[in-house]
Amino acid sequence: MVPFAVLTVAGSQRDDRRLDHDDVPGDRPDVAAEKSQRSSRGAAASSDRPGPRQWLACLVPALSLLLAATWEMWAASTAGRDVPGSSAWQRAQAAVRARYQPGDLIVVAPPWLDPVGRQYLGDLIPIDMAARMDDARYGTVWELAIRGAEAPESRGRRTDFAAEFDGLSVRRLVGRPAEVVTDFVAAFVGAEFGPLAARPSWAVKPAVVLEEVGFAPRRCVRVEPRPDRTVEIIYRGVALGTELVGHVGLADVFTRRAIRDPGRLDVYIEGEKVASVQFGVDDGWVRFAAHTRPTRRADVVFAATAVGQRARKRLVCFAAEART
Repeated sequence: MVPFAVLTVAGSQRDDRRLDHDDVPGDRPDVAAEKSQRSSRGAAASSDRPGPRQWLACLVPALSLLLAATWEMWAASTAGRDVPGSSAWQRAQAAVRARYQPGDLIVVAPPWLDPVGRQYLGDLIPIDMAARMDDARYGTVWELAIRGAEAPESRGRRTDFAAEFDGLSVRRLVGRPAEVVTDFVAAFVGAEFGPLAARPSWAVKPAVVLEEVGFAPRRCVRVEPRPDRTVEIIYRGVALGTELVGHVGLADVFTRRAIRDPGRLDVYIEGEKVASVQFGVDDGWVRFAAHTRPTRRADVVFAATAVGQRARKRLVCFAAEART
């Protein structure tokens, strides 16, 4: 038999060992570290969770994108609804043809609609009319327009007929036509070139051509002076009225885009300068005018200059009329 005292001492030693390893206040180092890691992960997860402001910052761009996409789909589905269809154009052209007189000018507004107008009424728009200098010589103008647009040719004219076909408006506008005494493009066949020199001042011989000027067709006298040189187109013994009106510009969008130097046109009557205009690559079809004294015979000179030493390929195109 084991004495009671021995059992008591042994039990106390085992309890002390358990206390040393399991029941001491606080945790073991490895347990404490694990708890610390769990606590840190929890805090990190809590800090990574989006708050109301973060949700709002994400939601606003998403809603904006959704609204933009919805608007684009709506715009695509409704695009062209206010553009008249073929039925409207058929009825409009019938109205024009029923009242059209030879020499009437036909225009379309806005300008981007012009190809559609030519599709239905192109046989009434000859090249000389499409490439006209301006509309002053026309007494009657037919305007076909959409979306409330008005053609520049309608200014200063009164409406004596109007109709509308599914958003396509048709107007006949009348005014007093200008009386043309001399058309300098038509009279070019009898013109002379100057100044006289061993080497011509032009790079290409002047000629009457159909050119693009200001993104529109123009029948004009085309002159290509050499850089910093002047070419004179001389008309001798032509008739003049009360004014000389013309337009000028640089032809050919490709040379305008590559070379930016301007051109200049000076107009002389009997040696006196009556008009001068300088025009650049973005100016389009520029108007000039001068008051004149009516006469049956006068010498008129149009002097075209390529302004600057680097002014290569300045395709100066002009058209002019003496009017009463």
